[in-house]
Amino acid sequence: MELIRGIHNIKPWHRGCVLTIGNFDGVHLGHQAVLRRLTEQARRLKVPACVMVFEPQPQELFTGGEAPPRLTRLREKYQQLASLGIDRLLCVRFNAGFAAQSPDEFIRGLLVDKLGVRFLVVGDDFRFGQNRGGDFELLTRAGQAFDFEVVSTQSWRMNSQRVSSTLIREALATDRLDDAATMLGRPFGLCGRVEHGAKLGRTIGFPTANVALKRQVIPVSGVYVVELWLNGHRYPGVANIGDKPTVSGTRALLEVHLFDFSGDLYGKQVEVELRHKLRNEQKFASFALLKEQIQRDAAQARQWFGLAASEPNGM
Repeated sequence: MELIRGIHNIKPWHRGCVLTIGNFDGVHLGHQAVLRRLTEQARRLKVPACVMVFEPQPQELFTGGEAPPRLTRLREKYQQLASLGIDRLLCVRFNAGFAAQSPDEFIRGLLVDKLGVRFLVVGDDFRFGQNRGGDFELLTRAGQAFDFEVVSTQSWRMNSQRVSSTLIREALATDRLDDAATMLGRPFGLCGRVEHGAKLGRTIGFPTANVALKRQVIPVSGVYVVELWLNGHRYPGVANIGDKPTVSGTRALLEVHLFDFSGDLYGKQVEVELRHKLRNEQKFASFALLKEQIQRDAAQARQWFGLAASEPNGM
């Protein structure tokens, strides 16, 4: 899948496509319904299927630190979209200037002149342009004027409730991992690169892979039963997501202890899927009490996987 970073990198040969626009945070089942419609039309019209996303996401620009936590970073969106058969991902820098343009400028300047949109699929709640003045009705009129079809995909529903990124965040925040997985179509996971840490876990027999999350806000926290995926292989383990209050942590971190694993993960890009929550993160009065709790956490996680008790190996 081709990644186009910024409107300025749209070339003449990029004209002519079917397009959908949105945050696609999580690339959940509702999004996947939109993307299926998109790829079907791309095959029919024999043009590329293109997805337009925004960085930062609009709410992050307008509300700053009060924006909801992301389910997926851009890298993770790219991977999910590529797996669904999308041909191009256009990442538009969302800033004050872009947000201030009129809906007509957005339609004529970007959709028509630069992208040559042949077919547009948007959610029924899509709004765009200055003061969110553009809507589905305006796009429909523009399609009639500039000869492209506009379709609103019916919202995917589960138990008569619309699937949305907001509902998935709520499920994660209330430890309903199964509900989140159902709406996502896969277990919720976090991706990042394994980096060197303080190596305190080694001193108590529980070495961890420290995964850099590079997120302002994380939608989950606590201790989880997890599976780490690397190069198509899964490794069961237990993980802590948080700021490590017992050892005066200052930034959110994902620390994963893998069972019966030996190898070097430093520098590797990994995905960690959350399968079951064991407890909330807490501060212990001593490092010894923390060690005792980690031993209990590991035993519970092993039991969840149906693994026999074992002495931890080096990582």
